[in-house]
Amino acid sequence: MKTILPLQILSEGNFSTIIHHDIYQSILSFLIACFLSIISIPVIINLSNLLNLTAKPGFRSSHEAETPTLGGIALFAATLIAYFLWPHSENTLDSNLISLSVTGMIILFFLGIKDDILAVDPAKKLIIQIFASMILVAMGNFRVDNFYGIFGIHYVPEYISIPLTVFIFIAIINAINLIDGIDGLAGGISLIAGLGFGIWFLLNDHFSFGCLAFSMSGSLLGFLRFNFSKTSKIFMGDTGSLIVGYLLSIFAVEFLNLNVGYLHDSNAYFNAPIIVMVLLIVPIFDTLRVFIVRIIKGGSPFVADRNHMHHILIDNGLNHFWASFTLWMVTILNTGLFFVFHGDITNTASLYIYIAMFGMYMVFAYFMKKRVLTVKKKKKMVKSPSFKDGEISSTKKIFRDL
Repeated sequence: MKTILPLQILSEGNFSTIIHHDIYQSILSFLIACFLSIISIPVIINLSNLLNLTAKPGFRSSHEAETPTLGGIALFAATLIAYFLWPHSENTLDSNLISLSVTGMIILFFLGIKDDILAVDPAKKLIIQIFASMILVAMGNFRVDNFYGIFGIHYVPEYISIPLTVFIFIAIINAINLIDGIDGLAGGISLIAGLGFGIWFLLNDHFSFGCLAFSMSGSLLGFLRFNFSKTSKIFMGDTGSLIVGYLLSIFAVEFLNLNVGYLHDSNAYFNAPIIVMVLLIVPIFDTLRVFIVRIIKGGSPFVADRNHMHHILIDNGLNHFWASFTLWMVTILNTGLFFVFHGDITNTASLYIYIAMFGMYMVFAYFMKKRVLTVKKKKKMVKSPSFKDGEISSTKKIFRDL
């Protein structure tokens, strides 16, 4: 597993070497994908407004105006165009997996388009997601078959690894979809994770996956410019979240598989499962918490509500950018802290720490949600016509002091 640093290439002073080197081609793909995303989204916004293909505000919405939802079209096109600029034949196995990945992306692209325009039954969406995942799992022999010593388990048989891998795909795809509730959150988290996976792939000679990760990340960066805009806003929609979630699932599984394969290499990460979970800590924690809370309340875990962490942060007074930025930093800081402190900690111990962190997250979310409900209750009391003038003034004074 060879690691080549960019400075080594620059020191050669050979432009041909630079332009044809994997790292620089991937950087160019990142920039081109970003550019394509930026120039294509205004066209999509105009067409969406012309054809009335916009999302209308609802009880869960954090937006007040109708907004185009077809940003996923730009993400899909920009990612694939930027990726296919270069030949990708250095590794036959990688090329085969990428071909199958693109097939799955196309299937999910059309599913997302239909869902964004007409709405698709959740059961049908799940079946198509499983089908797209099985294309890779069955035809590409692409699966997680090693637990890296968690609970003393290493190799796992096929009858466990196949459903486990499909579950990972479905979980990540839908986790990205669930956090796509405010501006910049799903796009920013996916951008961070995509760059993390992409850098590792490139530094370990897996250009196909590295370039694809950089292409996806570049398209997301261009998308974020409009996702945060006040005058030309667009959402990624199900088209975007399905494609991005699918790609992140592929990167996660490939990352796990490659680190098992490099058993005797000093650059391998034998805590790879924990690294994946830390990179995706926000969608994993948010999805688990929301499902647990809905079940405890006696409802269906699949019925939408305003109980996501991003909703709680918005209700506590943060705007979209700062709520998203807070959760971006949760991802970056936890990833950094893991690499600083993981040392010789076993994967089982790391998993216990991860579970403890989830417990802390649950407690924090509980008190933040309780604070929102308390403030709303006080505001309702202030507005109540049954209050005397003196009581209203007193309550307003309390609010002012808070």
